[in-house]
Amino acid sequence: MLDLAIIGGGPAGLSAGLYATRGGLKNVVMFEKGMPGGQITSSSEIENYPGVAQITDGISFMAPWSEQCMRFGLRHEMVGVQQIVKNTDNSFTIKIEGGKTELAKAVIVCTGSAPKRAGFKGEDEFFGKGVSTCATCDGFFYKNKEVAVLGGGDTALEEALYLSHICSKIYLIHRRDEFRAAPSTVEKVKASEKIECITSASVDEVYGDSSGVNGVKIRLKDSTIRTLEVPGIFTFVGLNVRNEILKQDNGEFLCDMEEGGQVKVNLKMQTSISGLFAAGDLRQDAPKQVVCAAGDGAVAALSALAYIESLH
Repeated sequence: MLDLAIIGGGPAGLSAGLYATRGGLKNVVMFEKGMPGGQITSSSEIENYPGVAQITDGISFMAPWSEQCMRFGLRHEMVGVQQIVKNTDNSFTIKIEGGKTELAKAVIVCTGSAPKRAGFKGEDEFFGKGVSTCATCDGFFYKNKEVAVLGGGDTALEEALYLSHICSKIYLIHRRDEFRAAPSTVEKVKASEKIECITSASVDEVYGDSSGVNGVKIRLKDSTIRTLEVPGIFTFVGLNVRNEILKQDNGEFLCDMEEGGQVKVNLKMQTSISGLFAAGDLRQDAPKQVVCAAGDGAVAALSALAYIESLH
């Protein structure tokens, strides 16, 4: 039986593995079907991780994490996990692709989330080359330039306000007449001289060339097309939380969840099920930053260590 199973190999999972094995656990496996690294490996440039002064791409940034985090005995199983089940003896069954199973005393789930795609033409082609889902990560690259923002919720409006301090102008595109964000946030957006709100509109197409995005075509309420000559568009149409492995055969989740599908945790990353922990983007109120996910992983591992010690 494993001492600890970690599901997910992003910053939260790797950090959890480092702290668990360095803390003395001998039988720890991180299940990650692909190479470790997580969402951040798709980023072209990273410059806001404390202690890493040089600007680097996501793959280069995450490369030393694997080496360091496996230095103390963490094992990486390159397989997909399908389901986690709590057993009557308080252990967990990890159901793996191909019908295999593993038993574990404790589990940390770090499966993260994926930004929803908006579905317009050119989105996939130019993703990472002018189409972004992270203003904090990529906003600086559009300093003193015009950009578009797609979305009408709190995240979209908050990110538009954030970008307004960097960019010369923001075109905020929303498919409805009214925004869904908090009234105070809507007021700030409408009061900003740098933000032009384009409501009852949708993005038809993003176009460009080998160097990246050159413009955005939007369809207005009267079905006419307006072209915005901008080098970038930020899309905030929601997140798909990767919580599928927590779903049980009866359709319910293994632990208590938020309405949006995030896992409810306390400050120790403990879920409502003893021995089950969640870290990173999957947990409630996650800031969705690498430094925060890494911290979550460390906290979850320390909590798992205490839990496993309590079993003896």
